[in-house]
Amino acid sequence: MNTPMAISATHFTLFHKTSLLFHKRCFRSFTFSTPFSSSSSSSLSVQKLGRQKWRQPVVSVLEIGGVKIGKDDVVRDDPTNNVPDTIFSKLGMQLHRRDQHPIGILKNAIYDYFDSNYLNKFEKFDHLCPIVSVKENFDDVLVPADHVSRSYNDTYYIDAQTVLRCHTSAHQAELLRRGHTHFLVTGDVYRRDSIDSTHYPVFHQMEGVRVFSPDDWEASGMDATSYAAGDLKKCLEGLACQLFGSVEMRWVDTYFPFTNPSFELEIYFQEKWLEVLGCGVTEQEILKRSGKNDNVAWAFGLGLERLAMVLFEIPDIRLFWSTDERFTSQFSKGQLGVKFKPFSKFPPCYKDMSFWVNDSFTENNLCEVVRGVAGDLVEEVQLIDNFTNEKGMTSHCYRIAYRSMERSLTDEEINQLQWNVREQAQSKLNVVLR
Repeated sequence: MNTPMAISATHFTLFHKTSLLFHKRCFRSFTFSTPFSSSSSSSLSVQKLGRQKWRQPVVSVLEIGGVKIGKDDVVRDDPTNNVPDTIFSKLGMQLHRRDQHPIGILKNAIYDYFDSNYLNKFEKFDHLCPIVSVKENFDDVLVPADHVSRSYNDTYYIDAQTVLRCHTSAHQAELLRRGHTHFLVTGDVYRRDSIDSTHYPVFHQMEGVRVFSPDDWEASGMDATSYAAGDLKKCLEGLACQLFGSVEMRWVDTYFPFTNPSFELEIYFQEKWLEVLGCGVTEQEILKRSGKNDNVAWAFGLGLERLAMVLFEIPDIRLFWSTDERFTSQFSKGQLGVKFKPFSKFPPCYKDMSFWVNDSFTENNLCEVVRGVAGDLVEEVQLIDNFTNEKGMTSHCYRIAYRSMERSLTDEEINQLQWNVREQAQSKLNVVLR
């Protein structure tokens, strides 16, 4: 919605699951019970992955939720596949399952709120496989067939029917069908996006769902929708107080395909209004498809990075992926809101690149090229100029900021990165350099 409920540039979630298992170079359907494990066991060492640098070779086989995933399952030479090595390298990292990481600390603080206020009624799923079907990612949560989020420009497709989930909502319908009525789903999600200090192609979301029966609302004298909406707002206002203290709040009406009515919760924090999450009363069609014709439900979604950046005062989203001890040693299990202390002030280096674009050019495609070359050394890609000449040809000029969080970059390596970016942009995007 926001981060789970919103389909927006601020990493809000749509509201996600079918996984596919590779076997002898073919995909076959996962049994749903396999990835739905909350076990922490994995043949892949999270610590080992955490020490890897972006320049090192990508691990060839991962195991997530008991499901083995080979690199060839995800990154393939196929016209319907747009998943690069840099994205595959993030599979299995699962920052949300690390208790001493800001993302894990925030997740556990939200868990504590629900456990203490709802007597452990909410089930928790945080180890579900991120490979899901198009049906689960979009159709099951009523995302329109022509919605922009379905495009190859916005979503990572493994093949025409399989994607890396772009929101945790991909698991909602299956959990409802399996009889779960109170649950929280946390996981890594994937979206092709711009490059700046608040956007990253991999981030983490949490979704919550609560289902009510007629007995719950009939005694209140309220209709089902009003009852669910009231309960939802009370729940989330309490969560906001738990995370941010006593703050002014306001509700904003909005639109999501999967809820009606739909809301966004904003808080007045550090002298400005901050959107915290998206939520709403679940569309009855979703419940009907899950065999819950007589029920009503609410759902919410939030982006963990977005809130963690505020709570821990972390200025750049790339830092969440840092293995530098000067970053990781600042955070401890259960310590929410410890203020990050910057450990470096290495200067950025700016390089401009101008080219004539074609009809198929998109900024997201350019950002994928830049990330593929520079990894986390790229801080921002910004359009600084564009014009169309008398012949109808359009030129774009982008400024690329390179900066390491851990060291000073040399002129030689920056020049080489920029040269490689130019070559890759020309060959992969079919632009004409100026």
